[in-house]
Amino acid sequence: MNIRKKSTLLNVFFSPKTGIAFYPGKAQLLSCKHHYYDHIPPLVNPGQQGKIECSTWRINYTDPFTNQTMKYALVVQGPRDVKKKELVFLQFHLNETDQDFSAIDYLLFSSFQEFINSPEKAEFMKDCESSYSSWKFSGGFRTWVKMSLVKTKEEDGSETVEFKQETSVVNYIDQRTKPRSDQLFFVVFEWKDPFIQTVQDIITANPWNMIALLCGIFLALFKAADFAKLSVKWMIKIRKRHLKRRSQAMNHIS
Repeated sequence: MNIRKKSTLLNVFFSPKTGIAFYPGKAQLLSCKHHYYDHIPPLVNPGQQGKIECSTWRINYTDPFTNQTMKYALVVQGPRDVKKKELVFLQFHLNETDQDFSAIDYLLFSSFQEFINSPEKAEFMKDCESSYSSWKFSGGFRTWVKMSLVKTKEEDGSETVEFKQETSVVNYIDQRTKPRSDQLFFVVFEWKDPFIQTVQDIITANPWNMIALLCGIFLALFKAADFAKLSVKWMIKIRKRHLKRRSQAMNHIS
């Protein structure tokens, strides 16, 4: 038997309420806004505190892998309106750092609504960090993330969710007048296309398996026919022996 994967595409106008968890460390969120049709207006006062027009949550929880260190996550609701090419544009700021390289970690999880409804948001984030992969975006660039969603149905009926993404990075030209030692981070999240891919395992039989199965059936039938033939011969032999003994008994009586 063979197991092959059947893939189907579901066309949607609105994606699931995806959550984005950032781990900014010492970096500060300066602005967050939803835009449409792939259009981001020019930056106004980059590096300064701007408007945060997104649903955001700040969660502290213990590291699920060490259970010792505390982690701080900034959770933001991702884009939904696929038809209008909705995107989320965020800007972070990091003051002087003693590190040679600077980056912010993030992860994607499938249901922002489940996060909102969860009474234990810290435990929810611990489970997400244990289940989903994390990525990074660097300072001094604008990173554009195009997401896609893959749902896999397992043999036991359960469903797993996996995110795939394509990223493009462009350099940020800092035009602020004074020399700066800080870092600015820019990141955009958008759905790649209006399709959600569903993958399911299908069990099939290849030609060689079918031939082996038919051979087994024919062999079983042949053995059954051979057994029936031997059974008939045995019954005839027993019948003849019985008639012979009966004839001998009748002759003895006569």
